[in-house]
Amino acid sequence: MIELKRAGFSYPGEETRVLDNIDLTIEDGEFVVVLGGSGCGKSTLLSLIAGLRTATAGEVVVDGKSCFEPGGSTGILFQHNSLFPWMTVKKNVSFGIRQAFPGMKKAEREQRAAVYMESVGLEDCGGKYPGQLSGGMQQRAAIARMMAMDQELLLLDEPFASLDPKNRMELQQLLEIMWKKGEKKKTIVFVTHDVDEAIFLGDRVIFLDERKVRADFDIPFKRPRGIDTILKEEEYCVIRKRLIDLYYDGTGHEDSGEKDNCRCGCGETEGER
Repeated sequence: MIELKRAGFSYPGEETRVLDNIDLTIEDGEFVVVLGGSGCGKSTLLSLIAGLRTATAGEVVVDGKSCFEPGGSTGILFQHNSLFPWMTVKKNVSFGIRQAFPGMKKAEREQRAAVYMESVGLEDCGGKYPGQLSGGMQQRAAIARMMAMDQELLLLDEPFASLDPKNRMELQQLLEIMWKKGEKKKTIVFVTHDVDEAIFLGDRVIFLDERKVRADFDIPFKRPRGIDTILKEEEYCVIRKRLIDLYYDGTGHEDSGEKDNCRCGCGETEGER
């Protein structure tokens, strides 16, 4: 579905590349999480795949075609949901459907919008405006709009970063459920800086550091992945430690003074393991 061939990106007039020599293949139907610290190029990588930016070195190929502009089969969801504040939730979802299916009749659009609003738990909120909803509900509406458009490739840039832990977990689970719905799974590239989120959602985790892909490995847990199910897996702590060590170059947290308690409840901190 996606192939980056020695791809790089730098801003005009700047010699230092934001991304450099990226070789990466993402298969059709995969859920790939791009993880890394702030400023490592995660969002830039996503924008190259989306066609919002053009690689200044190498090549980005999406669905067999070199990517120079946004594709019609790509859906994008950012941290800020981009809902139209002057439209109700129902009209926001219907608007996305109209863009994806311009020949669809109004009644069919509205029926489709109602189905996807119900699937995210917003069946009673169709007449409300985004400003009348909580942040979590706004993201639910944005997910409904994205999924209702039925795009083959979904790109999500830290969509749950601003949410409280409860809403974040609920929307992680909702996204996994909706990703698997239908005859064919979507291809998802999901950007985050949250280790636990990466483990819960991804088939693979791509770790970016110093403008390059530093690690690329599979997440072995079977789906569906309830939080409680993953936390019972012995390998959860092992994978989590690998990812934390990538952030800190294998040194743990002793030098930073931070304590990062493992969510599995083992009681250890990363510096102790």
